[in-house]
Amino acid sequence: MAKTINQRMTVNLEGDFVVFLIGMRINRFWKFHKWLPVARAMPKMLKELSQKPERGFLGFQFNGGILPVIVQYWKSFEQLEAYAKGRTGYHYPAWKEFNTKIKSNGDVGIWHETYKVRAGEYECIYNNMPRYGLGKVGDLVPAVGSREYSAQRISLKSTGSR
Repeated sequence: MAKTINQRMTVNLEGDFVVFLIGMRINRFWKFHKWLPVARAMPKMLKELSQKPERGFLGFQFNGGILPVIVQYWKSFEQLEAYAKGRTGYHYPAWKEFNTKIKSNGDVGIWHETYKVRAGEYECIYNNMPRYGLGKVGDLVPAVGSREYSAQRISLKSTGSR
């Protein structure tokens, strides 16, 4: 188990970034031959991206369960889109296979949401937690002084005073 940081922490992340949420939903559990390839595709992509930071991938947080959700952090939307449209990585063949074998037949659902976050327009707190979420990709700093309350954290600008 990851070591917890037993104090209130927040994150300093320089510049704009993108939060990308992606998940799947198994609609027909007995059709494992349809949803299993979808479930197996994402770990390959995450490993590929983690090994090539020049693509703009900052990191991810996996939230498992019956409806798994992966939160990804990117430097820019353009870099996220370049990976999604690129033909050299794992994404393109997985996307093509999904659209060939499943498309809109209802067996397994996929979804994603993308959010652009401007510098300084985010707020977070972690207490008695290991590095988690945005805390995995940004610099963890104690949530004290001008970072003690959420209203203070959200109003700080990413000019080094964050």
